Amino acid sequence: MKMLVTGGAGFIGSNFVRYMLRKHPEVEIVVLDKLTYAGNLANLRDVEHDARYRFVHGDICDANTVDLLAADAEIIVNFAAETHVDRSLLEPGAFITTDVYGVFVLLEAARKHSLRRFVQVSTDEVYGSTESDSWTEDAPLSPRSPYSASKAGADLMAKAYHVTFGVPVLITRGSNTYGPYQYPEKLIPLFITNAIDDQPLPLYGDGMNVRDWLFVEDHCAAIDWVIQHGTPGEIYNVGAGNERTNLEVTQAILRLLGKPESLIRFVPDRPGHDRRYSMDCSRLHSLGWSPQTDFESGLQTTVEWYLRNEAWWRPLKSGEFEEYYRRNYQARKTE
Repeated sequence: MKMLVTGGAGFIGSNFVRYMLRKHPEVEIVVLDKLTYAGNLANLRDVEHDARYRFVHGDICDANTVDLLAADAEIIVNFAAETHVDRSLLEPGAFITTDVYGVFVLLEAARKHSLRRFVQVSTDEVYGSTESDSWTEDAPLSPRSPYSASKAGADLMAKAYHVTFGVPVLITRGSNTYGPYQYPEKLIPLFITNAIDDQPLPLYGDGMNVRDWLFVEDHCAAIDWVIQHGTPGEIYNVGAGNERTNLEVTQAILRLLGKPESLIRFVPDRPGHDRRYSMDCSRLHSLGWSPQTDFESGLQTTVEWYLRNEAWWRPLKSGEFEEYYRRNYQARKTE
């Protein structure tokens, strides 16, 4: 099984590469990654000497590079994307370029070389916010940020390539994913690392925004399951049924680290902040997949990983990240 994993040096991508090499002795993986701020070869250090793995530094928007790599692949799994909502408010153009045009380039290569599977890894954010219901895969898309709009555009392009050209597309829409190797700008790793250093935890609004929290190992297993058992042209919601408010997540992190809740700082909400995400994942469950990690044990594993791996995250929280953090969090502190 020859696989091209784009964005494989990022958070979910690197965990997926590690998962596949462990679970499938026959797999051969080429990782294509641009190595922007969130792509990090340190995420793949423990597999860099595996003969079944090869890394290529490049951009999914580069059609020549993508074409050369796709010619020797059976499956493309696309994790490559700009992902952070806050960043999409500052630089929306970068999201359109990578998340939409880059997916077009990949789909063209998959079409040209008649690949066996094309997996577009998407997000629950394309559905928008819901107060009480849970979205099925047939729910209308209602993205509310440049990030989620760019991912929705990529999903629609992928579906169109399946319908029009027969590209064997599979789309997975994952809920909020957390775990080891997540760049410390997202809520859980940011709050863990801030709390370790007794720094404030900047919580948007009233902290009552609800997300379904999916452990990264479960997310990787779901994508693998969809590759093996999914039907081309279908969309599969991937969630864990672990709905928590952001405040509850923050409090759980502080309890695990033995830190006081006085570290919480409520800051003005960001524009277009969706109140609640919730997905109906029965389609994927009907294929035989179910999550294996409850939120409490997954969060404990994650906290322990960041405690053991300060050498990984401390360099990321210096320099460029600190400037970003200052502009987008500290500047919003209430008096």
